Formats: sequence, structure tokens, C-alpha cells
Amino acid sequence: MKKGVLLVNLGSPDSTNPKDVKKYLDEFLMDPRVIDVPKWARILLVRGIILNTRPKKSAEAYQKIWWEEGSPLIVISERLKEKVQQSTNIPVSLAMRYGSMTLKKGLQELVDKGVNQVLVMPLYPQFAMATTETINVKVEELQKEFFPNLEVDTFSAFYNREDYIEVLSKSIAEGLKGKNYEHVLFSYHGVPERHIRKSDITKSHCKIDGQCCVTPSEAHTFCYRHQCLKTTQLVAEKLNLQEGTYSSSFQSRLGFDPWLQPYTDRTIERFGKKGIKNMAIVTPAFVSDCLETLEEIAMEGEEIFHEVGGKEFTTIPCLNDRDDFAQLLANWIEEWQLTDVKTAIA
Repeated sequence: MKKGVLLVNLGSPDSTNPKDVKKYLDEFLMDPRVIDVPKWARILLVRGIILNTRPKKSAEAYQKIWWEEGSPLIVISERLKEKVQQSTNIPVSLAMRYGSMTLKKGLQELVDKGVNQVLVMPLYPQFAMATTETINVKVEELQKEFFPNLEVDTFSAFYNREDYIEVLSKSIAEGLKGKNYEHVLFSYHGVPERHIRKSDITKSHCKIDGQCCVTPSEAHTFCYRHQCLKTTQLVAEKLNLQEGTYSSSFQSRLGFDPWLQPYTDRTIERFGKKGIKNMAIVTPAFVSDCLETLEEIAMEGEEIFHEVGGKEFTTIPCLNDRDDFAQLLANWIEEWQLTDVKTAIA
């Protein structure tokens, strides 16, 4: 078997033109694992309402963070892929779940190099329906339709792996060095509460009641909320953060259904009103800086903090293309190369 690796990130519009943004949002929001309502309702919501109002506003947001080379998420992911390729002797390709860098193109690139066994590595530390699951489901569909001779292995969530926590903690420590922070906020991308319940393989454990995420259960294998909170706990322990000086929150909610709480924007506002003058924020649900980190957090979040009396707002970069993160991915690939077990690496 000739092996290869497909790194997968979220994706990005081709440009900041509202037409390109609209095309991207249509693909993203019409995914039934992102907005998990009946198709007729999704069409009504997305194409009848959201796409008639949001593309222009989103395009303006992308314009604030767009690099000369293009989308930050794409550029950073490409840099990361090149570093990983330099550290492994098997082909590595890059694809996006949404946008023009399609999963099909990424798989085809590997097949054209003679690959017949591929490890799909979603670049998401925590499992979620709208991230890891939608990638794996789409890859399976493509494999059956276009690549019947290709064997596909999937890489599982790495939120609690000791080597990952080591790299993440080191990056955060570097970002905090010399900063007189009073509180560190771990902000994760939000998801509707119903996603948590739908992902519960026990169909009874997840109640989002403050206890279920800390009560041992096989449901945690696919529980985004548990995995986010666990990441925070492990990093806090690694950095010896004192109780009360750190917390977790969730950002980027959409619509009127209940989403995971507390909300990041309201949490930032609350800390400022409480008299916190110096705070730092890290976004461990993302490995690459993108619209949600560069605009929603680093710009909008800082503005909220200053409006309520906050002074210093430190945004910790994502892992991006750090050498130690690229080497970590290469190490995991090496582990996979040395095993013939066709299951997710635990």
C-alpha cells in the first residue's frame, strides 16, 4: 500500500468580493451538519434570509483581515502543509471542507501520486458535527463515488493528547510572557446545544447541566463541549493557572436556538464591567487564525472590552504554522505509517 495524508481545514471564500462570499456561505450554511434542520427550512433560512443580508457584511469583515497573499486561513494552512511535508516521506495534500480547495481535489492529488491508502486529518482538536463529522462523511461519499479503490483512515480528535497539550501550552505561555494579565479566557467556536445531544452515542448522558461533562462516559468521545472544557483544564494544569484566573466561553452563535454558553462577547463585557483591566484570550478550537480569531476576537472583542473600561486585551495567536506543531503532525503521521490498524488513532 502506498500511503498519503490529507490535511483538512474549514475553508474560505476565494476573495472578499460579496459574490464570492455569498457562494462560500451558501455551501457552508447549506451543510445539514452545520444547520441541522429539514432541508426546506434550511433553504428558507439560508437562501431566503441569510444570503440576502449577510454576504455584504461578511465581505467587509473579510476585507479587514485579508492578507496580500489571500485568505489568512488558506495561506497559513498551506505553510503548515509544506512544513509537514518536509518532515515526512509520504505525500501530504491539503483540502478545505468548503470553497474551491475541495476534498475531491485533495484526494485526487494523492491518487495521482499513486496513493491508495490515505489518512484524513481534520485540523480540529475537538470533535463536532459541524467540523470533523462533516469532513469524514463527505470523504466517505467521495470515496464511494470517485475513489472506490482508495482505503481511508480517519484521525480522531486530539484535544487531550499529551503532546498536543504540550505544544498548545507552550504557545500560550509565549503569548502571555511579559503580560500583566488578570484573566485568561479560552474561547471556543459555538455550536447549538442540540448538536451536543445529537452527538451523544448513549442518547442519555448529555444534559448540559454542569455535571455531565465531568462525569466519565463514552459519550465524551463525540462531545464537543466536554472536549473543549477538557482542553482548558489540561492547559490550565500545564501552565499552573490559578482557579478563578481562567474560564471558557463560546463564540459565533447564529439564529435564536440555544447555543453553548457562556457567550464570548458577553463574557468579555462582563469581565470589563467587573473591573478586570488586563485580560488575554486564546482560541483553541482553531489551529489557524481566521475570520473568527482575527476579526471577531482580536477586533470586535477588544472593542467590547475597551468600551466597558478594559485596558489591555491580549490575543494569543493560534498554533498556525509553528515548527513544533508541524513536527507534531508529522509525528502523528509517522505513528500511522507504523500501524496497519485501520481505525482512528486514539
